[in-house]
Amino acid sequence: MQAVLSPGFVTPASFQRKQLVLNCLNAQPSRPLASAASTPTACRQGVVPRLPKSLTASPVQQLSRGSCVTVSASAGSVPAEEPKLNWKLPVYIFLWYAFNIIFNIINKSTLNTFPCPWFIGTWQLIASGLFMVVLWVTRLHPTPSVDAKFFAALLPVALFHTIGHIAAVVSFSQMAVSFAHIVKSAEPVFSVALSGPLLGVGYPWYVWASLLPIVAGCSLSAMKEVSFAWNGFNNAMISNLGMVLRNIYSKKSLNDYKHIDGINLFGLISFASLLYCLPAALVLESGAWQAAWQAAATKAGQKATLQLLLWGGVFYHLYNQLSYMVLDQGISPVTFSVGNTMKRVAVVVSSVMFFRNPVSPLNWAGSFIAIAGTYLYSLATDRYALEKKAAAAAAEKKGP
Repeated sequence: MQAVLSPGFVTPASFQRKQLVLNCLNAQPSRPLASAASTPTACRQGVVPRLPKSLTASPVQQLSRGSCVTVSASAGSVPAEEPKLNWKLPVYIFLWYAFNIIFNIINKSTLNTFPCPWFIGTWQLIASGLFMVVLWVTRLHPTPSVDAKFFAALLPVALFHTIGHIAAVVSFSQMAVSFAHIVKSAEPVFSVALSGPLLGVGYPWYVWASLLPIVAGCSLSAMKEVSFAWNGFNNAMISNLGMVLRNIYSKKSLNDYKHIDGINLFGLISFASLLYCLPAALVLESGAWQAAWQAAATKAGQKATLQLLLWGGVFYHLYNQLSYMVLDQGISPVTFSVGNTMKRVAVVVSSVMFFRNPVSPLNWAGSFIAIAGTYLYSLATDRYALEKKAAAAAAEKKGP
């Protein structure tokens, strides 16, 4: 008569086999060959008992068969999925470059025709806000969920955005576009200098060293710049200061609103900036608008002037929106920094070609040194961020 075993009963032979399996599963693949004698024979060379094909057999029956299979670390038997081509990224980068180049050419042409930078800067903020309203109404972009507390936190950010934006437009009206962009490449200098006292961030020596080519390049470029004007240079520097303070106060004030994406945040900042920009434009410049409009209508025609204003507002929003769309593709900060550096090169070269600005070899040398410095600064800050992250992870792993 065949003995009937209870489900929890294990024979001595099957117990040995079960123990063999446990030893195999616990064996470390990285053990040296010299210690293989202490490993069960059936476990050597990565061999473990193979489970039978039948799914109805009990665990004891499966273990008692003792057949073996070689474990392979190779995944050759599993078909690898081919990575999908991200066609959006090159398209978005191309459009980001193209829209930025077009905007700078239209913006400078508008300022040459209708030299009212406060009016033009205010209109660009209005156009960006209207563009976002169209996206929200048509549901082409999700509408942000905000409250009064958010707008209170947004107001200081919008103030510095207004200063940075208007000062840049004023600078473009007083100097060549190419040189104004070279001066604006000095923005990292303000960022490093102000992050310490305002954010409590101390940068290592190599971040400070990366600023030297920026300062040297801007100085070389200014030495032989035909369109150099102190008012334009100062306004470009004020723009750098405003944009850096905008970024700093965004980190301080809007840290609790990370659910709002970059495109929506830019649109909301444009709306809030009008609270500062529109009254200031009316007070500081409105008295000159009628005479300037009549002169522009005589010089280029009303229709052409209106078209310049319209398309300037459209491309102002489009190039900013495309920059956030590029970031949304999941690229690394270094990749974005490379793209932003090359975009500045494209804007400088295209504006020189379009407006036929006289540029000396010293101008070119200084320009590219400054632009290269901005790239080195991006690499240095990314390295610093990685080092901080690694140090924090090591400290957390070490524990108290």
